[in-house]
Amino acid sequence: MDAKDRVAKELNQMDAEKKEDILENFNRFKMYLSDKVSKGESLGLNEEQLAKTTEFVANYLSKHEEPRNREQYLLQELWNAGDKEEQHALAHMLLKLVRQA
Repeated sequence: MDAKDRVAKELNQMDAEKKEDILENFNRFKMYLSDKVSKGESLGLNEEQLAKTTEFVANYLSKHEEPRNREQYLLQELWNAGDKEEQHALAHMLLKLVRQA
């Protein structure tokens, strides 16, 4: 099972209450993502693999979740405005952001 499959499985199995708890507060959301990035790194994922996984999660959130706060709203607007190349660059920027969390 590759990283995308693992992420998809986790997103699909997450109950609504846990998802709401993570998404309602932007700092909590960043900490959750930071933990997942750390786990990916410990599994040996390189920067490009992490960025592609970040793209997958961002696409999922953009299509299936409403922003819960202004920070998420801004990220969604940026994501939806960008083309594939810009989204990929934003994924790398998101990785940097959550590593600082």
